[in-house]
Amino acid sequence: MTRWLSKNLIRIYAGLAIVYILLPIFYTIAFSFNDADKRNIVWRGFTTDAWLNPCEPIGICEALGNSFKVGLTATFFATILGTMIAFALGRYNFKGRSTTNLLIFLPMATPEVVLGASLLSMFINMGVGAGLMTVIIAHIMFCISFVVVTVKARVASLDPKLEEAARDLYANEWETFRRVTLPLVAPGIAAAALLSFSLSFDDFIITNFNSGSVNTFPEYVWTASLRGVPPQANVIGTVMFIVALAAVFAGQVVGKRKGKK
Repeated sequence: MTRWLSKNLIRIYAGLAIVYILLPIFYTIAFSFNDADKRNIVWRGFTTDAWLNPCEPIGICEALGNSFKVGLTATFFATILGTMIAFALGRYNFKGRSTTNLLIFLPMATPEVVLGASLLSMFINMGVGAGLMTVIIAHIMFCISFVVVTVKARVASLDPKLEEAARDLYANEWETFRRVTLPLVAPGIAAAALLSFSLSFDDFIITNFNSGSVNTFPEYVWTASLRGVPPQANVIGTVMFIVALAAVFAGQVVGKRKGKK
């Protein structure tokens, strides 16, 4: 028994750690089938009513739509701007490069409460009313840092000889970038975009400071938790988890096929 434990202890520990991490997700999936009205805290029986009527609570689907609007818009602009910054920092030496690197890390290191309050003060001083646009601007601002760090790591790992070989084969700068550089950096850009979307969709603190009367899905869940989260929120959370899991598996399959080729 001792010998078996010494050989499988790391596997047992890994299994327990994964179960511990996934336990809240299992809870969310299970209680999406709970026969409860508003206070979805105690198990009362199995039902699929919440799955058949996911938009039954007033405002839940509107809040979900706002989260998608903010997340997709912030991801689009943050990915473009962050990728350009990552190429500039990873490829070129210019005056103020080290200072720029430091400033990029500040939004990541700053507590979200401080960041949200500072952005709210800035919008108030500029005379901009809180709403969907201010939330999008705030999300773009803090997502850029994560995009820059992710893409910059990919840019730093590129072999410059590949681009030099393309130039030797009479490719101009645009063709070299489109046919050589961009395909090599694309996995890093995709990873940065997914990270940016997940951070934006999941954010509550910064959004709560700058959303005004606009309600996002995390804010809806927070407000509903004061009286009991409805099972429809668990349904939406389960669907989002399944979609994210499918995206990860699809990426793994595509990566393995490319590796075999």
